[in-house]
Amino acid sequence: MATFVLVPGACHGGWCFEQLTEQLREHGHRVVTVTLTGLSERSHQLTSTVNLDTHIQDLTALLSAEQVRNAVLVGHSYGGMVITGAADRAPERVDSLVFVDAFVPRDGESCWTLTNDVQREWYLSVGEDGYSVPALPSFDARATAHPLASFLQRIRLSGDLGRFRRRDYVYATVWDGESPFAPTYERLRKDPQWTVHAVDSRHNVMRDAPEELLKILLNAA
Repeated sequence: MATFVLVPGACHGGWCFEQLTEQLREHGHRVVTVTLTGLSERSHQLTSTVNLDTHIQDLTALLSAEQVRNAVLVGHSYGGMVITGAADRAPERVDSLVFVDAFVPRDGESCWTLTNDVQREWYLSVGEDGYSVPALPSFDARATAHPLASFLQRIRLSGDLGRFRRRDYVYATVWDGESPFAPTYERLRKDPQWTVHAVDSRHNVMRDAPEELLKILLNAA
């Protein structure tokens, strides 16, 4: 039995993994889902001080409180930033990582530096408060605004991901225009330390390619 810890992308809550959670549990695995500070049912906590460090602390605190060991950390989209930071801060609790059409930052990088101009334009479409980025119309109706600072803050890492047993990258090939994750995909697919999967799916892989994603996760475990 593995322990999967599922971290959603921007504007989403742990509910985006509902189907995947049920499937993994049916296979006998433990599953812990995360809703980050300021998002979804925690949207009342969104302030100008919520940033990437806040979300990394959310995850590391959860791993400790739930007494998680040998976790398979799964991050979708922005969640890749969070699982990278948490794995760096609490490596003793992590076995492997799966990035689902997600950012895979190196030290000093941010969502802003890793993405494309289309996404940067979205980041800067903040509301009147100056710090909350509105959910895109294509998102689930439950999606809420996301803290701008978490997109802009550069991650600080003390090690690299090579210390973990396995690292998987799931790349969604169906985008309207250029995928903001294409450079990450091109970098990792040439790295023999990574297992890279190109999936015929839109960005919400959990919804659009659930069975293929389930197989990838089960293999990663």
